[in-house]
Amino acid sequence: MVLEKLGNVLRKVTDKIANAVFLDKNLVDGIVKELQRSLIEADVNVQLVMKLSKKIKQEAFDERIKGVEKKEHIIKLLHDELLKILGKKRELVLGKNEVWLMVGLYGAGKTTTIGKLASYYAKRGRKVCAIGLDVHRPAAPEQLRQVCKKVNVECFISLGEKDPLKIWKKYEKEMKEYNLIIVDTAGRDALDEELVDEIKKISKTVKATESFLVMQADIGQAAKKQAQAFKEAAGVTGVIITRMDSTAKAGGALTACAEVEAPVVFIGTGETPADLETFDPESFLSRLLGMGDLKGLMEKIHSVMDEKEIERQQKKLTEGKFTLRDLQTQLESMEGLGSMDKIMGMIPGFGKVKEKIGEGALEGQQAKVKKWKHAINSMTPEEIENPEILEKQTNRLKRIAHGSGCTTSDIRMLIKQWKMLNEMIKSQSQLGEGKMDQKTMMKLARKFGKKVRL
Repeated sequence: MVLEKLGNVLRKVTDKIANAVFLDKNLVDGIVKELQRSLIEADVNVQLVMKLSKKIKQEAFDERIKGVEKKEHIIKLLHDELLKILGKKRELVLGKNEVWLMVGLYGAGKTTTIGKLASYYAKRGRKVCAIGLDVHRPAAPEQLRQVCKKVNVECFISLGEKDPLKIWKKYEKEMKEYNLIIVDTAGRDALDEELVDEIKKISKTVKATESFLVMQADIGQAAKKQAQAFKEAAGVTGVIITRMDSTAKAGGALTACAEVEAPVVFIGTGETPADLETFDPESFLSRLLGMGDLKGLMEKIHSVMDEKEIERQQKKLTEGKFTLRDLQTQLESMEGLGSMDKIMGMIPGFGKVKEKIGEGALEGQQAKVKKWKHAINSMTPEEIENPEILEKQTNRLKRIAHGSGCTTSDIRMLIKQWKMLNEMIKSQSQLGEGKMDQKTMMKLARKFGKKVRL
């Protein structure tokens, strides 16, 4: 989870305030020092940190606020002030025909981000294409083609052409059938007059509806200068921050964009196409505080499964049908969502559970999921549809184990898990149809309460 250390400190600070009998000077000073240290380590502007510190101290010793009410007031103050420095959320409302211009310096991750955006909106029913107008970097067109191929999105490039406007004119008619066109542009080592002039000409020609600045999280406080410069020179309407999974310095980039009113619209949290999230300061802070982010989790699910597949799965679950093939689809979707560590951080209440379990146990769970997937791939269609036969014919278990690199115990555990899920889903289906009496419901609740384990 991005900014893990800062999140841990914020959780400890709020717990200390909530559990304190009363707020004395030593406690408040200690809390403020912890906050200052973690926020500065996360590269948040020192002036913002000092402003927040001063406000907490003033409110903590305000005699007009008494008792428990004061503790709640300080926690709310901390929450509200952190939200302020993260900036306001910018809702992206897509029209019928959108042209998004991607700008940024070398190495920021523009091309990879284009692939993520294309996948994100294609999964949500948009007809998306990309066009390569970076004519300065020789490998740029081919890299864009490879990225788009990976997410099954059309890509328009013209190898050897050195005029970006001619490339646009060449494919303009073909692109009219797409309702979201993502434009890749050239980067530079620094924002110079030549780059600004080129971006302005491209923007005018393509009639860009949005101009997004792509920049990496680890540039820290330099983000402020870069965001300000691109906003003034290239009319940037939003920022996409990449590499949010690999740096503790991301606080600088996030808060710097808020300061210059260049709203962050997306964050990249990994290398796969599904590792892109809309930036919602409220949800982001909720995750930092260990309170989860179900909205973000649902977004991730939509990024790895298209809407038709989600509807098909929901229909089967409603009907109480759940085969090993359905379980395999769910396991593949889980892999696409990212690490168990990342998923648990998005589920309300699981932040602290994650800390208690430890990374080793989470990695073990992921390894188990991979084994199950390989085991299902080694089964016949009959075994997938009727896993019960595997319990009766042990020679089948040995064959599957040999073919998938698992043990027979791994496969028995898989069948046990499937049976439990199948029973739960059938029970939910019966419950929805009103076919289950209260006594049976209580019995099932006790049964599954004992069975469900991480």
